[in-house]
Amino acid sequence: MIKTVEWTNEGVRMLDQRLLPSEEKYLMLRSYDEVAEAITKMVVRGAPAIGVSAAMGIALGANQSVGMSVADLEDDFAYICEVLGRTRPTAVNLFWAIERMRSTFQRAKSLGDVDSIKKVLTDEALAIFEEDIAANRSIGRHGEPLIADGATVLTHCNAGALATAGDYGTALGVIRGARDAGKKVAVIADETRPFLQGLRLTAWELAKDNIPVTVITDNMAGHVMKTGKVDVVVVGADRIAANGDTANKIGTYMVAVLAREHGIPFYVAAPMTTLDLSLSSGDQIPIEERDRTEVTHIKDHQLAPDGIEVRNPAFDVTPNHLIAAIITDRGVARAPYIESLRSLSEMPQNEAKEAAI
Repeated sequence: MIKTVEWTNEGVRMLDQRLLPSEEKYLMLRSYDEVAEAITKMVVRGAPAIGVSAAMGIALGANQSVGMSVADLEDDFAYICEVLGRTRPTAVNLFWAIERMRSTFQRAKSLGDVDSIKKVLTDEALAIFEEDIAANRSIGRHGEPLIADGATVLTHCNAGALATAGDYGTALGVIRGARDAGKKVAVIADETRPFLQGLRLTAWELAKDNIPVTVITDNMAGHVMKTGKVDVVVVGADRIAANGDTANKIGTYMVAVLAREHGIPFYVAAPMTTLDLSLSSGDQIPIEERDRTEVTHIKDHQLAPDGIEVRNPAFDVTPNHLIAAIITDRGVARAPYIESLRSLSEMPQNEAKEAAI
């Protein structure tokens, strides 16, 4: 089992994804600001994993607060949440986790005891961790019927165990679900420039899991589709608007357009925590612009000439009409997404079912 992030007595233990696949190194983060820095610098990435990490960072910071009163702890807690909230703007799971921890603090205040509040916050962070793993397993169960036996799946970026609390993943959870259902499945992984999550992370995960994987450069996707080598596309998500417009790693929109052109179903896999019903469309999703050196350099080696302009948006938005279905932990949503996603969001977990309209 891949352990992306863990809570320990010493701090938050995190797999440093920047070093994969050449080195499998775990960092022990002993303060909330170290967790915040790890999120910002891509030690951990992927919307669900960012949310879990933020919750653990908040619990860690609260536990280390020296405030003697509930009011003192509340001041520290508010600042910790503010610091974590500044790390990555696009992944909505970050803000969902922070708000859940805030709500937990407000409920726990009635205990009137600093140590009791700290314990409640720790328990809540651990619950978020466990719920994420369970949600990804559920995504796999709901999504595997969409993957035929013998299918080749193209995926973009990394939406596997490394992008979540660990174990299964979202897009790769669908692939693992098909594998666990006894189906033969193979994967084509886009390299995913500029951070190379497909080349470095998706390929590493699938190789460890003995799932056949072939890596292609991003500009090969149209060719492999045209030559009949792709049966289905499954990607993850960082934020899904109420109408189904989906933000995911830069290049996803291009893949969706190519899939539509070649008659290939394009699926998004994400937990309900990635849904942002406050946004009516993807036009309102904030797009993170990252450091230019991620484009101009490979590690410390500069490839681009000096003095040029560089753009590095980390995400793009795929409009809902290009998406065949959105696979969630509560079921499979289909167009019109404004109805099916809301229906799933209002459905009690124990009544989760496919919302195909």
